[in-house]
Amino acid sequence: MTTDSFELEQFLPYRLNRAAEFVGLRFAAHYKAKYGMTRPEWRTLAALGSSGRMTSKAVGIHSSMHKTKVSRAVFALEQRRWLKRSQDETDRRLEHLELTATGQQAYRELIELARGYQAELEAEIGESGIRMLSTGLAAIEQVIGRSGKAKLPESDDA
Repeated sequence: MTTDSFELEQFLPYRLNRAAEFVGLRFAAHYKAKYGMTRPEWRTLAALGSSGRMTSKAVGIHSSMHKTKVSRAVFALEQRRWLKRSQDETDRRLEHLELTATGQQAYRELIELARGYQAELEAEIGESGIRMLSTGLAAIEQVIGRSGKAKLPESDDA
């Protein structure tokens, strides 16, 4: 290899993706073990739990998921009776989604699981590491905000 070769391990998108996958999959193991949920189901539940009533399209934008994944997650959460659909009063083509009382309880329990996982990560990374990571992520989020893009390109994330 020459000194001017590309170093994948130093390429920021590659590093961010690896870190996100590691952190995300570790958390997924927690909620999968306790609830048997998939990542799209968790993301859909989290979007509705944190934002309230939404359309499927809004869930997809909020969670950066393709509409097919949102649709499957909505169906699975509806089967658990954690989610209910209602037709829009003015536009019959739209459906609104919201958590049922059982879904809200599951969301509260999952939030406690998430808080525990975050504390675990903070202990592993340390206070200064969390502070630096938070600063870097805030800078990236500012760029996202300035880009004005409401929707990200499709992902093959499961």
